[in-house]
Amino acid sequence: MSKRHDISRKKVAEPVQVYLDQTDRARLDRLTRALSTTKSDVLRSALQALESQLRRPDEHPVLGLIGIATDETVPAAGYDVARDHDRYFADLEDSRRTPRALGTKSTPRRKTRGP
Repeated sequence: MSKRHDISRKKVAEPVQVYLDQTDRARLDRLTRALSTTKSDVLRSALQALESQLRRPDEHPVLGLIGIATDETVPAAGYDVARDHDRYFADLEDSRRTPRALGTKSTPRRKTRGP
């Protein structure tokens, strides 16, 4: 995208007025500056990206996360991992250092403050 409109692009047949709140307006302004283009081009690109995601949902980048942890083999935690996820990851980290079994009560970790 460039500052000037692409001459090969068809003329806009119908102007569209969009009302944006302050947050969305700031987002549009940031993207316009970052991409060195016009607000119209940013909005057109966003429409194309959204349409692409809706047309080919199987190619969405987030789907690459599915199965990413299948190689992890750890014993069952013995507690609600959704609720105690910090404890789970601390236990997982500890288990990689020492052969301590997961699910045993770990001592709470204290956050240390820097100098």
